[in-house]
Amino acid sequence: MEILTQSELAYRKAEIIEKIRNGSLFIYPTDTIYGIGCNALKARSVQAIRKLKNRPDSPLSIWVPSKEWIRQHCRISPQAEKWLEKLPGPYTLIHPLKEEHPLPNAVIGTASTIGVRLPDHWFHQVVKECNFPIITTSANKCDEPFMTKLENLDEDIQNGVEFMIYEGEKESRPSTLINIEKEEIKER
Repeated sequence: MEILTQSELAYRKAEIIEKIRNGSLFIYPTDTIYGIGCNALKARSVQAIRKLKNRPDSPLSIWVPSKEWIRQHCRISPQAEKWLEKLPGPYTLIHPLKEEHPLPNAVIGTASTIGVRLPDHWFHQVVKECNFPIITTSANKCDEPFMTKLENLDEDIQNGVEFMIYEGEKESRPSTLINIEKEEIKER
C-alpha cells in the first residue's frame, strides 16, 4: 500500500483520480474518521470492499460529488431539503432513491434507500473532480474498532487497498446517521 500526503495527492491528482475512476480500493481521510472507498459505480470494486470488511449484504454509504447529485438521484422531501442545507457536514443522510439511479446492487443490495455523505473536508474537492460517488465506509472490519491512525489499521484492510491518503491521527467518531423518512437521528 502506497501512503500519500495531501501535498503528494495534489501533485499526482490526475493519476489518483484515474485510479479511483478505474476501481482502485483506497483509504482516505474525512471530517470524522478514515474511510475505505472505491468508485461506487464499479460493482466488482464494491464487492471487494465488502469482502475486506466482512460485510456481505448491508447497504453501504456513498460520498457524493455535490448536492445536485443527491437531488438528481434521490427523492427529496421538504424535510430532506432542510437536511441538505446543513451540508457539507458530519452527517450520513439516508434518502430514498429514485427509480432511475446509477448505483449497482453491490452498493444498495435490496434497499430502496442510500446513505449519502458530503463532508466538510478538503478531500471533497477530489470527489467533486471525480464527478461520481465513492463508497464511504469506515476503514475497519465489520464490528471492529474504526481506524483513526496508521497504527490501528487492520492488516487485511491494509493489504487489500492500493493506496492511502493520510493526514495524521483523527480524534473523532463516525458521522451521525439521519434517516430522513423515519426522522431518526443515530449517533455512532
